[in-house]
Amino acid sequence: MAYKISDDCIACGTCAGVCPVSAISEGDGKYVIDADACLDCGTCAGECPVSAISEG
Repeated sequence: MAYKISDDCIACGTCAGVCPVSAISEGDGKYVIDADACLDCGTCAGECPVSAISEG
């Protein structure tokens, strides 16, 4: 199951920079994860400074 970014996202872009498959992009006010591209590796969740990313 792909990871999800909650409304707690501060749009810092850290997650997008560490995603190995570029599945994360800037959305409207927060970043979003492309569920079809996500590898479920969890790298983004470990790097998020506000813990806004969790397993979906």
